[in-house]
Amino acid sequence: MHPAPWSEHRRAPLRHGFRLSTLVLLPVFFMLLAVGGCTRHKEESSGKKQGPAEVTAITVIPKDTPVSFEYVAQVQSSRQVNIQARVSGFLEKRVYTEGAMVKTGQTLFVMDQKPFKAQLDQAEAALARHQAALDVARKNLARARPLAAANALSKRELDDAVGKFETASAAVAQARAVVEQAKLNFSYTVIKSPVNGITSYALQQDGSYLNPGNSQLTTVAVTSPVYVNFSLSENERLKFHNEMQKGLLRGPKDQKFTAEILLADGSVFPQTGQVTFANPMFNPQTGTFLIRITVANPRNWLRPNEYVRVRLQGATRPNAVLIPQRAVHQSSKGHLVWVVGKENKVEPRPVTVGDAHGNDWFINEGLRAGDRVVVDGALGLSPGEPVKVVSAVKKTGAAGAD
Repeated sequence: MHPAPWSEHRRAPLRHGFRLSTLVLLPVFFMLLAVGGCTRHKEESSGKKQGPAEVTAITVIPKDTPVSFEYVAQVQSSRQVNIQARVSGFLEKRVYTEGAMVKTGQTLFVMDQKPFKAQLDQAEAALARHQAALDVARKNLARARPLAAANALSKRELDDAVGKFETASAAVAQARAVVEQAKLNFSYTVIKSPVNGITSYALQQDGSYLNPGNSQLTTVAVTSPVYVNFSLSENERLKFHNEMQKGLLRGPKDQKFTAEILLADGSVFPQTGQVTFANPMFNPQTGTFLIRITVANPRNWLRPNEYVRVRLQGATRPNAVLIPQRAVHQSSKGHLVWVVGKENKVEPRPVTVGDAHGNDWFINEGLRAGDRVVVDGALGLSPGEPVKVVSAVKKTGAAGAD
């Protein structure tokens, strides 16, 4: 084997050194490219001018707005009658069906009538006896008077005849009263409903002996009309009074509110009612005032003790300012809204928020007619920042937007 020529040995280290220098310089080259690209990107970004923030806004237009108030309420029978036995005796049978509707005069219970029939017969017999005695006394008095006038009969004998007649008359009157009482007691053995209404379960079973201690038999509740009662707290009463004094709330004519009844499933009862009673006395135990609504219930849908909701309608907030709830923001100092002023620059403005009205708030103080309030896009705004007001209809579907 022959050694390699001198030229080949000299070229090999040169190629190796070239490879090392290339590997070292390549990363530096790419770093320079990246730095140059970033620099150009920053220059391009800084050269591009960003426009004002886009917001949606509404124009404040005060107007008279009807309002309603809802309360939890409970149905009460307008007349709930306790059916009780008026005489003591054995209960023979229950005639009515428990829980059924009954009419006035319909028989509910029947007591054992035989003892009361016997008392009535005895009283009538005593009356007949006293009437016979009265007839005899009347005839004797009729004979005695002409004899006494002719001095054929003494004054004493005439007085005796008069006394016997009057005694017999009193006995007859007393006997008649006993007969009437016996007739009443006999009639009380048939216990009837005094009203049209719905019955409850029977408290006494057939065969029970009824006396003043267990005389109640059942109840009958009138279901049309019914009362719907709810309570108004002292704070709510004062709030309504103050708002009316300030002109923020106006009641209906003659303060006759119309009441809608909302059932448990949220449906509206077809009949409306009227406020017919407001308790003037404060209940110290509950801290409330009782308000009563009377409503017709022709199909007996509403039942006593049922819980419902009452919506009072008829009040109005005059010249009310309404804005969407999402336009109101909470800060450490209270509620505020962003108002678009001159040159479309926004400024925060504190407001006094009233009651909710659907998805809106009533604004009692802080806004006036013509103010433009930011509804959407307020996040990140700063005072004095220019904005671009876009159509709220396109973004939110709200009417009355700029």
